[in-house]
Amino acid sequence: MDRHLERCAITPYGRGAGSSRVRVFEWLDRVGADFTVGSYLSLPDAAPSRLARHPVSLARAELRLGAIARGRPRMLLLHREASPLSRGWWERRLLSSAEFAVYDFDDALQWDTGEGGLARRIAPKAGKARVAVRHADRVIAGNDVLAEWASRHHRDVVVIPSCVAPQDYTPKTSYALHDPPRLGWIGSPHNEACLLLIAAALREVHRRTGARLTLVGTTTPALGDLESFVDRIAWSPDSQRAALAGMDVGLMPLAASAYSLGKCGYKLLQYAAAGLPAVASPLGVNAELLSGFGMPAARTRDEWTGAMLGLLDAPAAERERLGRAARETVTRRYSYDAWLPAWAAALELGPVPR
Repeated sequence: MDRHLERCAITPYGRGAGSSRVRVFEWLDRVGADFTVGSYLSLPDAAPSRLARHPVSLARAELRLGAIARGRPRMLLLHREASPLSRGWWERRLLSSAEFAVYDFDDALQWDTGEGGLARRIAPKAGKARVAVRHADRVIAGNDVLAEWASRHHRDVVVIPSCVAPQDYTPKTSYALHDPPRLGWIGSPHNEACLLLIAAALREVHRRTGARLTLVGTTTPALGDLESFVDRIAWSPDSQRAALAGMDVGLMPLAASAYSLGKCGYKLLQYAAAGLPAVASPLGVNAELLSGFGMPAARTRDEWTGAMLGLLDAPAAERERLGRAARETVTRRYSYDAWLPAWAAALELGPVPR
């Protein structure tokens, strides 16, 4: 790979990881331009325990980054971080090696200082995010909160939200409640603990209605006594489509933290793409999405209980109105088709097929 590269995209995960799929691979599938893609180990995450099981592949991945830098790409897109082992050196070297370099991020990495264990403290994301922003020629931020921070360190910051392809989702066709009702959540094991924030409200709704909770994305029990009314579905493109269309109400609780303010609301966008009414914490971009979709926001236990019961008790026609309006809004304002010209322009790719 030590030759001159034309276009290169670097992401820490493979297509199976939501962040890389949404922010990199889905765009590349649409632009009709050839990219050399480096996705480190092509794993769904970079947990230290997972990396430790692949020492040879890890060494090769590090060597591959060096080869890309020596290739001096004409255009380079770096998403989030180049290596989980880097403390900023790879991000600096890669972005500086390209004629035109773009850094993209969709989480509050600038506030991720490595809490959660020694392995994460060795190479926290906050420092490398600052390095990447400073050494890129342009920065793409997933929302206004991230853009406001990036703008303190760089003069050329573009906001492009995380997007969905509504045509890839099976829209709900029936809004009559299941028996028992089905609350739903989709995400990774790393984020599943957010459901414990509303555990009391979930127990109360289950007590009153018998509602069960469908989780898409993780199959390992981790929610304590909530598991008595939890059904788990492993994530795949097909299972995602069927599961979301089969829920009655989607959920997106978030911890009240600075990191949550940087979230891009992707779960809400997925629920909307399926025409699924939802309740969410109104933090960061979630507040804007909930307002645009006309869906309820909840912060406290009582608000979560009331919002879930309100949607479950509402007439089917009201849930259908909310779901269909949200799907129309997400198609118009948060779809890949709507944002493709802006994304291609941010990478200076020229005209793209529509």
